[in-house]
Amino acid sequence: MQARKFFPASMALAVLLAGCASAPPPAPPDTRAADAQAIRDVETAWVQAFAAKDLDKIAAFHADDASLLVPDAPVINGKAAIKAALKPMLEDKNFSITWASDKVDVAKSGDLGYSQGTITRTFSDPKTKKVLTMKGKYVIVFKKQTDGGWKAVANIANEDAPPAPAKK
Repeated sequence: MQARKFFPASMALAVLLAGCASAPPPAPPDTRAADAQAIRDVETAWVQAFAAKDLDKIAAFHADDASLLVPDAPVINGKAAIKAALKPMLEDKNFSITWASDKVDVAKSGDLGYSQGTITRTFSDPKTKKVLTMKGKYVIVFKKQTDGGWKAVANIANEDAPPAPAKK
């Protein structure tokens, strides 16, 4: 007899407890459009830092563990190594670089994003001392930092063709 009373009571308790379970938390807001614009703004400021040849500002756009992958060179890992690799480039009086994204996308999670586009770099050939221009394409992977800003964690560029003499 006890079992007959226990079963309905336990079923009622199970239904009651199931009804008390909290609802799942609401989905976080979709900030992808604002994050993509923030990445575009970072790139604009980064190009300006290159135009000013400000090595410290340029390096600050990279995460501490960032990787830089450029043509004809091994992978450069870490902000300090990237800074050291960029220093001689910036000392070249003919050096300039610009890039413009044609696509920026951010993960729904809001923690990773990337940009891709075209790049133009002018520099002095170390062997011939001739001024050359390289045109190519790039992809930069960005990671959102704890302060909400974006920093590059992987940056790769490649040439469309060998560098050509710069137009005067």
